[in-house]
Amino acid sequence: MSPEEAQHQTLSSASAHRVTVCTLTWRDPFVWLRAAWGDMLRCPAVSLSYGLMFTLLVWALGLSFLRRPEYTLMLGSALLLLGPALAMGLIEASRCCEAGIKPKLRPCLACWWKTRSSVALFAVLLLVIELLWARASLLVFALSFDTTVPEGHALDILLDPANLGFVLAYLGVGAAFAALAFAICAVSIPLMLDRPVDAITAAITSLRACLEHPFVMLGWGLLIAAVTLLALLPLGLGLMLAWPLVGHASWHAYRGIVCPQTLAGA
Repeated sequence: MSPEEAQHQTLSSASAHRVTVCTLTWRDPFVWLRAAWGDMLRCPAVSLSYGLMFTLLVWALGLSFLRRPEYTLMLGSALLLLGPALAMGLIEASRCCEAGIKPKLRPCLACWWKTRSSVALFAVLLLVIELLWARASLLVFALSFDTTVPEGHALDILLDPANLGFVLAYLGVGAAFAALAFAICAVSIPLMLDRPVDAITAAITSLRACLEHPFVMLGWGLLIAAVTLLALLPLGLGLMLAWPLVGHASWHAYRGIVCPQTLAGA
């Protein structure tokens, strides 16, 4: 089934439906972003409200890194725990737009509650990945600086040309864990919102989609990263639009990637 056929197929939440992955092309991520922009125009109040929340959270994280870097990991962990629930609100807004319903902020904020057990388990899974990431980063730090801890501010250490090897290794480890996190998140959150599946099934389905279409999904991940990096340039103000756009696009990516197929028709 093509992504276009999946977009026009009626959704079903019946547990008798299994999850299959559509055929994708390199153009599909741009189609998802275009559809997301249409959703933002249909529900600007909801989108901008979430954009403001995301921007304030990123500012808080950046301020923590600059002023009190020892609290950055703790704050980042809290954001990971909140992330799936916040993302579901934008996905719910796009889901309503597709159904011809006017999205409202309060129902979008509370939409995760009906799948709270799956969302909580998924948040813990993300937290475990982040803790492994932190451990791997500490290992890179220990191997790079031996027993001598460099003096100075964290940002100055990262920008010092003498620490280029450490920075490259650190970014490499970070990219590997970021790729893993993206692979299990690509369609998991909208899948948990739309169908009665648990967090593990949703994560495995997302991994399957990435393994079956690695180049398309890599392009989708790089496109999200590019949008986010560009949005960070003007003091992060671009996140007001960029992250709601990505959140809405997550619904359309799910609708284009995951196809309903009954067991009886399999």
